[in-house]
Amino acid sequence: MALPRKGLHQYTMASCCKQLQTNANSKQNMDNLLTAKQVQDLLNVDRTTIYRMLKDGRLTGVKVGQHWRFPAREVNDILTGTTSRVNELEGPLPKNILPLHCVQPMQDVFAEVAEVGVVTADKDGIALTRVSNSCDFCKLIMGSDEGRAACSESWTKLVNQEKTAPEFTTCHAGLQYARARIEVQSELIAILIAGQFYVEEPDPQEEKERIQALAQKYHISEDLLLQASRQISALDGRKLSKISGWLERVATTFEQISSERVNLMGRLRQIAEMSALN
Repeated sequence: MALPRKGLHQYTMASCCKQLQTNANSKQNMDNLLTAKQVQDLLNVDRTTIYRMLKDGRLTGVKVGQHWRFPAREVNDILTGTTSRVNELEGPLPKNILPLHCVQPMQDVFAEVAEVGVVTADKDGIALTRVSNSCDFCKLIMGSDEGRAACSESWTKLVNQEKTAPEFTTCHAGLQYARARIEVQSELIAILIAGQFYVEEPDPQEEKERIQALAQKYHISEDLLLQASRQISALDGRKLSKISGWLERVATTFEQISSERVNLMGRLRQIAEMSALN
């Protein structure tokens, strides 16, 4: 056990023994952790299912370096049917499974830190939250019924993207955005969308023509729309990469919160059924 050179005299025999015990406990805990491959073999499932169980709360894990490790006792509980960690609801998930009163403030913070517009939408492309940190350009677009419907249609296209990872694409108004999926019990319940920016400065003439078309289509003042467009940021590749990572992390947090809500509803239902038997 290595000790710092400074203050060596401050280490007593008791403190050294305590540190040695801590190290021993840590080693024992490590010995009780299983690799993803070991869990696959024990549960007879594929690797994708293991990480899906990790995301929705059916399994816990710790990251050691670049790899996940899973408590052997918890895997054994799943095998023997004694686990009480997850009480899944039978049938389709309720529509209110995403706690919007928790989602909105976290979404607001994410949008402010990332300096982009962010919204959470359902599987039909309908906004579940208000748009956080929306730019004036998008406020003008969404201020009209036609513009709001076009935004919803763009969000629906994000829902239908085949790739699971965030992929930046162009919306109907010419801005960039991406989404992260929010899943509970392997079911898509919503998407988290970040956007309202350019990936490169637009050509002035092309931008003018695009804004003229948008103003006419959505019955918006062309001058106001042009003025608002000058405030739209152009993000470089480094910032895009960060936003993509943050987007997935926040979406994962929403999944965990929703999974806990499912667990609670499942437990309450079990209690209700037990009470009915009495």
